[in-house]
Amino acid sequence: MQLLFPRHWQDYELIDSGDFQKLERFGKYTLIRPEPQAIWKKKLSDDEWKKQASAVFVRDSAKARKSSREDEGWTYSQKLNHRWPLKYRYKDMQLTMSLQFTSFGHVGVFPEQAENWDFIYDTVKAWPEPGKVLNLFAYTGGSSLAARAAGSEVTHVDAVKNMITWSNDNQQASGLKDIRWVVEDALKFVKREVKRGKQYNGIILDPPAYGRGPDGEKWVIEESLTELMELCSQLLAPRQAFLVLNMYSMGLSALVSANLVESFFQPDNMQFGEFYLPSTSGQRLPLGTFLRFTR
Repeated sequence: MQLLFPRHWQDYELIDSGDFQKLERFGKYTLIRPEPQAIWKKKLSDDEWKKQASAVFVRDSAKARKSSREDEGWTYSQKLNHRWPLKYRYKDMQLTMSLQFTSFGHVGVFPEQAENWDFIYDTVKAWPEPGKVLNLFAYTGGSSLAARAAGSEVTHVDAVKNMITWSNDNQQASGLKDIRWVVEDALKFVKREVKRGKQYNGIILDPPAYGRGPDGEKWVIEESLTELMELCSQLLAPRQAFLVLNMYSMGLSALVSANLVESFFQPDNMQFGEFYLPSTSGQRLPLGTFLRFTR
């Protein structure tokens, strides 16, 4: 197993973590957000955290559900723009993500995933033809943008319409176009593509632990992921292909991904392990497992 972290961020920085929180800089703003895995002590003082923070998020699910404010849960130390750009550069890939404060504490990017963006971009660029890439549970589209920037024909699937709108904003901000947007349950979409005999050169999966499709379809990762991976094995091209699988469910080892993938694929050059973010104060914050392979 490997431990990997993104090496090319300039607009993002994990400053410190501990006491179930993290202090992060996203472009021009520095934020304090909850972090359930940061059970250690902070390196910096509380006063230093407060001094640096532009905004603080405190999770209160019941209050957020009752509120009509999209940014419920945030307090601000100054007047801020509630949307702001975050840039990412790697080789000839130039991405711009439009960030915003949300009632669930996210801002629209998972910085550790930049390591996958580089992998996707390099893999597609090395092919004679850029092929077709499918991104499932695609969120705000960082991986979709990376594949499109490399020249691939990209299909981006997410069950939440607002995420598709956000992803399209990111596409435009990045100077890209022609990503195919699909608002649908991932498992339902893949079943239909298999029936149609479709194939993709790249498949990216970032499944949640639990979720609902646009028509109320139930997703539980332990119950549904095996079926989805079997179907993906029928969609993935036999050559000039890659697969990326991320999992954020606490308690599911990277070995789970490895055993699952080996049940349905014959992967070459398979990597699996954990992503983490190094902080400038010295800790390493674990942020989910990854698996990826090419063939």
